[in-house]
Amino acid sequence: MSNTCLVPGVLYWARSPKHFDGNVTVVQVSTIFGDDPNYWTLAVIGSDQHFMPSEFEILAVAEFSVDDSLRQAAE
Repeated sequence: MSNTCLVPGVLYWARSPKHFDGNVTVVQVSTIFGDDPNYWTLAVIGSDQHFMPSEFEILAVAEFSVDDSLRQAAE
């Protein structure tokens, strides 16, 4: 998946040889530094770390299903 196809706010599975020992992690496209795609960063979920999209290989959109027990708990 190309970095040019990124959508702000969407979660992605990504990997970087520079970060996290090359392990796959979940990142979110952030516009905290501006709405222009040149200012977008990848925010690592559960931290305050932001990286440049060019430092990561985007593998796929991270889709998570909500199982029924979580849905019922939310209601």
